[in-house]
Amino acid sequence: MFTRLREDIRTALRRDPAARNAWTVLTYPGIHALVMHRLAHAMWNMPWPSEVWKLGARIVSHIARLLTGIEIHPGARIGRRLFIDHGLGVVIGETAVIGDDVLMFHGVTLGGTSAEPVKRHPTIGNHVMIGMGAKIIGAITIGDHCKVGANAVVNRDVPPNCTVVGVPARIVMRDGLRVDIEAPAMDNVTNRVDPQDEVIREMRQRLELLEQHIEKLGRQLADHADVSQSEQAVKKP
Repeated sequence: MFTRLREDIRTALRRDPAARNAWTVLTYPGIHALVMHRLAHAMWNMPWPSEVWKLGARIVSHIARLLTGIEIHPGARIGRRLFIDHGLGVVIGETAVIGDDVLMFHGVTLGGTSAEPVKRHPTIGNHVMIGMGAKIIGAITIGDHCKVGANAVVNRDVPPNCTVVGVPARIVMRDGLRVDIEAPAMDNVTNRVDPQDEVIREMRQRLELLEQHIEKLGRQLADHADVSQSEQAVKKP
């Protein structure tokens, strides 16, 4: 436990320019959350009596959330040298898997899209950077050495050595080269269709119908005005 703690402290000193010494790092909520998660994860995987240990693990996880603002499910598997910078609002689901040397900023969500007790949370590769507010949703895989931009919403697999940004996320860099033509991330059957596309298409159709109706009413009003003027001209002596 102390070996991993020393490793976490060295990682924070290397990654955070605001970290002046080890005592400063020990005040970081990300460090507190990782230490408590390791305890909760060990309790979660105890063989017997499993339900009692799982309840204890959830209590430890809940205390960690109250103290740090970081919610990590006890079942999540986290690799070595994860650094959660600031950390407020980070949510990591039960079946999430995080590799080694991952950098994660505040507001990140590793969420699920299924209510079934299956693998429903993301798998994050090694040496991945996840920007502030990013949402990675579903049982997808983020490849090694990837970067996820701030506030990006990723719902499809991302191959290694890529940078993704936007809502929904799209690849803008691959293997160090800029992708000029928009290249969507690798397809994912569960999230193949963006539900917002259909909504936007229906709204455009309704706007076109409204524009046509307004144009028709304008012509009718103009014709009525012309007729009224003609009648008034006829009535004049």
